[in-house]
Amino acid sequence: MSEMAEAIRQLIQEKGYSEDSVRLTIEKALKAAYKRTYGTDENAIVKFNDDMSDVSIYSRKTVIDGVYDPVREIELDEAKQLAGDEVEEGDEIDILEDPKSFNRSAVSTGKQTAHQGLNETYKDSLYNDYKDKLGEIIIGYYQRERNGNIYLDLGNAGRLEGVLPAKFQSKLEVYEANDRIKALIVEIKKTNSGIQLVLSRSDPKLVCQILEKEVPEIADGTVEIVKSVRDAGYRTKIAVTTKREEVDPVGACVGLKGVRIQNVIRELSNEKIDVLRYDEDPAEFIKNALSPAQVERVVIMDAEKRQALAIVEESQFSLAIGRQGQNVRLANRLCDWNIDVKTIEQAQDIDFSSVTTVATARNLFNDEEEYDEITTVAELPGVDAEVAALLKANGIEQIQDFVDAYENNSIHIENVTKEQLDAINNLINDNVEFVEEEEPAEEQAKPQEETKEEAEEEEYFCPECGAKITLDMTQCPNCGVEFEFAEDEE
Repeated sequence: MSEMAEAIRQLIQEKGYSEDSVRLTIEKALKAAYKRTYGTDENAIVKFNDDMSDVSIYSRKTVIDGVYDPVREIELDEAKQLAGDEVEEGDEIDILEDPKSFNRSAVSTGKQTAHQGLNETYKDSLYNDYKDKLGEIIIGYYQRERNGNIYLDLGNAGRLEGVLPAKFQSKLEVYEANDRIKALIVEIKKTNSGIQLVLSRSDPKLVCQILEKEVPEIADGTVEIVKSVRDAGYRTKIAVTTKREEVDPVGACVGLKGVRIQNVIRELSNEKIDVLRYDEDPAEFIKNALSPAQVERVVIMDAEKRQALAIVEESQFSLAIGRQGQNVRLANRLCDWNIDVKTIEQAQDIDFSSVTTVATARNLFNDEEEYDEITTVAELPGVDAEVAALLKANGIEQIQDFVDAYENNSIHIENVTKEQLDAINNLINDNVEFVEEEEPAEEQAKPQEETKEEAEEEEYFCPECGAKITLDMTQCPNCGVEFEFAEDEE
């Protein structure tokens, strides 16, 4: 068995297999060959030396007087010759087998079993090495392209392959043979040939990972990335913050003269990157999110529906909107608000006092039944924000509009699949109840004087800053916002 001993040594010392995996693989191979020769392996016993330098296989047979099954049984006289006169009928003895005596097909079966076992062991080893690396960056080299998917050589003697699907590629990047590609690991698969890593160059986490390597303050936790959104190939927005007042999180990410952020931009083939400060005040956060545009004012139109209006100078309007609405669309996703952008001239036609009155009424009459009213697709919990934005851009913003179009099978939008539409329809079925609102009869019959008396007993607060106000005020004494109280004509 010297050849076997040498093979074991190479597998453990040179190939890097664990001792347990080699032991298990060899045992399976020998038993497979044994079974091919004798028709069963139930009585096959594989034994290794303590130092794993050699291995043997035995047939465990029962001593009997009058053998019926020669594979499992042995005559008493023959057993005494092999194991000594102390052997008695009914004892079990292990008889050494010579693998060279196995027929050729048995040897071939054993080799095939060993080969498959080693492959599976190697796959398991690679899988365990990479399963904890999801979300990390890996570097590979362009190998080939098929059906738009790019395959990368990641080393490991070709047993570790990377695939960059077309849907995960950056839109403006073009690759050639042997190009070096840095990508994010998003999935790990086992294939017949080895382990395949599914990679992405479009995931916003890729930008965050690259930025973290360039910015020590992110790596050590001084600066935190709150959220990032991306239109791969064109623009990425990253919101950052810090708990240390003396640290400028945006400046730390940009670096002196923009050196740090330029390194990230070069890695992403000159994709624009906006690093902005996160703010818990939604108005300030929205203003920051519309960078690089300068926003004059942000008005919260409806806090419950997360609708806001950003007012900009005429010269900043196109910059705030961005090419094909890209900038405001990314800001929507970053802030999780539905942001409308208007110029100062356009905003002059809006009656902000009525907006204030509506908000005030919702804050004051707390005795009404509270419920979450969902009217637009973007408000559905768990909805894909990008799909909702595409639907809105094509005139399908309201849930009722979506339901009508979905039932008529009339939604045909590029980059929106049927599976995505089905998912939105399921969200509507799970979260939306269509009801007709009617004013309760008791409220209709309620005297106007009684309503006034109840209103006078209530406390009133400014919808903008929360300061306490009274019915005779037309302007908040704290923040200066104007408002008026209107009586219900009914």
